[in-house]
Amino acid sequence: MADPADSPPVPSGPEVKEILAKMAEFAQLLPQAGGGGGPGASVDFLRDVPVTVSAQLGHVVMPIGEVLKLSPGAVVELDEMTHQPITLMVRGVAFATGEVVVVDDRFAVRIKTLIAPKGNPAGA
Repeated sequence: MADPADSPPVPSGPEVKEILAKMAEFAQLLPQAGGGGGPGASVDFLRDVPVTVSAQLGHVVMPIGEVLKLSPGAVVELDEMTHQPITLMVRGVAFATGEVVVVDDRFAVRIKTLIAPKGNPAGA
């Protein structure tokens, strides 16, 4: 009779399966004829892609308890002064500052300065 201590332990949790994993293989991407692909390559094909431009008037840091107490008619004072420029952003990245104007009964922003992309000094 076999001794139970000699047999391998039986897992008591979820069943363990052996998985065969392989490295992914991708075809080599080659530049299209006349398309460039290196630095300075044309990005004209992106010019018609729509993006949402947001205007950030200001901000304030508040405890969540104060936010939960807000109700219609409440006034939230922002940290920015009335004469400070507002920030224009795309996907959370600032690209310009300007001032609020009104055009045909709609708010608009007159751009005063463009912000250089990070790692790309102005004029470069």
